[in-house]
Amino acid sequence: MRIIVNGQQAFGEAVLRALVERGEHVVAVYCAPDKPGARPDPLKLAAESLGLPVHQPASFKNPEVWAEMAALKPDLCVMAFVTKFVPSDCLAIPRLGTIQYHPSLLPRHRGPSAINWPIIEGETVTGLSIFWPDDGLDTGPILLQKQVDIGPDATLGTLYFDNLFPMGVAAMLESVDLVREGKAPKIEQDHTQADYQGWCKAEDCLIDWAKPAQTVYNLIRGANPSPGASTLFKGESLTLFDARLVAPHGGKAGTISAVQDDGFIVEAEGGAILVQRLRYGKGPKEAAMEWFNREGLAVGTGFGS
Repeated sequence: MRIIVNGQQAFGEAVLRALVERGEHVVAVYCAPDKPGARPDPLKLAAESLGLPVHQPASFKNPEVWAEMAALKPDLCVMAFVTKFVPSDCLAIPRLGTIQYHPSLLPRHRGPSAINWPIIEGETVTGLSIFWPDDGLDTGPILLQKQVDIGPDATLGTLYFDNLFPMGVAAMLESVDLVREGKAPKIEQDHTQADYQGWCKAEDCLIDWAKPAQTVYNLIRGANPSPGASTLFKGESLTLFDARLVAPHGGKAGTISAVQDDGFIVEAEGGAILVQRLRYGKGPKEAAMEWFNREGLAVGTGFGS
């Protein structure tokens, strides 16, 4: 089959390399335009190293882009982490259509931050979907799905890189095989069970220490490493990354109740958070105790104001 890969970043690169390594005929790569002053996209660099044509349209709503794509005579387009909207006129150009990766069990958690939200909401299971995109937002029919447990200490980073990333690459290859064999299903989503959530932003991840410790911990790990869950200290943002849920040590919610070699403990409702790595203001990420000692903090120090 003549395959177009449309994507970006490390996941797009991994899917491209996996397809090429097993002998698939990739005829072109589409990725996001270069950003001034930024390093080129890893997918673009990989495509260039493999001698493949690279296209970087500003929009996929342009008929000129459709004509360019049609001239490639593609059989299938594989969309691996695409954030630009691709209209149905473009999706239908390949002879066998277009398939797309999404890191949730659709119809749950439609939207761009589909890995953050299940962790933040305390869910214990998530997964990935390969689906046939349409003009809706993650609304197209399902080709296949894979499920994975969300461990009690899983973070956005570990869930993606340890599970959903490698599983997603393998699922893309499996889906390409199903399409080639004429065995790829198109299973309508149950839209009554759907929910859509936008980008998980810093303002969505402000810690309320009066909430249950488990809720606070879910927020911290669901936002680690991006965008980071934060609290205030002396009017500056204190963003927490590596942390652990621990037993309460007594004291007011939002205050440091104990200190140990690998971090300091902040109280919440019914439990506490061991803070191990953080960033204060616009400074670098650092070990929590390095910052604690530099600031001259002590048990009883409060956060949130």
